[in-house]
Amino acid sequence: MKVMIIVTHLLGTGHLSRALTLGRAFVEQGHEVLVVSGGMPAPQLDSSGISLLGLPPLRSDGVDFTRLLDQDGQVAGVEYLTARRNALVQAVRSFQPQVMITELYPFGRRSLAEEFQSALTAALDLPRKPVVLSSIRDILAPPSKPSKAERANEVITQYYDGVLVHSDPQITPLEVSWPVSDCLAGRLHYTGFVAPAAAGPHPEGLGQGEVLVSAGGGSVGQPIFHAAIEAARKMTNRRWRLLVGGQDAPQRIAELTAFAEGAPVSVEPVRPDFRQMLPLAAASVSMCGYNTAMDLLQSGTPSVVIPFDDGKEVEQSLRGQSLSRLPAVEVLRSAELTGHGLADAVARVIAQGPRVPMSQGFNGARRSVDIATAMVEAKG
Repeated sequence: MKVMIIVTHLLGTGHLSRALTLGRAFVEQGHEVLVVSGGMPAPQLDSSGISLLGLPPLRSDGVDFTRLLDQDGQVAGVEYLTARRNALVQAVRSFQPQVMITELYPFGRRSLAEEFQSALTAALDLPRKPVVLSSIRDILAPPSKPSKAERANEVITQYYDGVLVHSDPQITPLEVSWPVSDCLAGRLHYTGFVAPAAAGPHPEGLGQGEVLVSAGGGSVGQPIFHAAIEAARKMTNRRWRLLVGGQDAPQRIAELTAFAEGAPVSVEPVRPDFRQMLPLAAASVSMCGYNTAMDLLQSGTPSVVIPFDDGKEVEQSLRGQSLSRLPAVEVLRSAELTGHGLADAVARVIAQGPRVPMSQGFNGARRSVDIATAMVEAKG
């Protein structure tokens, strides 16, 4: 079975990471997978076994998702966006998927609606129309006005066979963040959470007893890193390791390294073995994206989360509220983030000790494969 997954990550790498996890699950079942990525390159992510096609990349201008920047940091012009759209349509026509999955769209990425619509139309024109699915996380950015939800319903009705909701409806039903109409409800398929298999402890013991600080793949995490360095000066009995990602990581690492002089802090680029370091860490400090939450649940590491809440973002705050019901998890609002407050919070979660790692409910990628396969077989 030929499977195409279309994803564009605009801030951080969470969307691409989840799409790749989903793609690897299809590969493990013997299917051919093409992931079309429209965001900035993220070579640290595992794309093993997957064909990866990069469109001319885009990123958002900070938290302004309507202002899209090209790979040179300039506002993407008509020619640039047209080149993306043409490359995407050509990929659909040449690959001819039996299953086509759009990550987040049409529940988000409205600034890229034209290219997604072109891909959907190209799929309809194939000799054999694929099963078309949308793939969404547990919590969405709620629509700012009813017309946005109505438009998403229209697109789902016209083009889609179903919506893969990567959540457990007993824990986080879609209604928590999105109005679910009767029409939409009939197309929802809850898969459970999508996460790679739990990572064992690092074979070289890296991360042992440290405070690991991560903040996604973009510059929005810089205040967390600054607060972590200030906290490390107050908690000198622990080694703090800051993992910095994003296109401008070298410059930010240099800045943070200078700021951290004399503190028990190391600053380095994001690492592919981060998930193996996490179970050995004394504590984790991070934002509260979907993939991060999965890592924290699977590792049981004491955790302080600072949800990303700039602009009108509420997704991570809602997820943080859910996590805060667990032992050894604290939530700090970004507006209240200080070095002193972070040091106190880290000390409290460490004192509460590690949680029992969760092992059930993370097979959403495999469940997605089963759902898609059954739908293809039903079409005959």
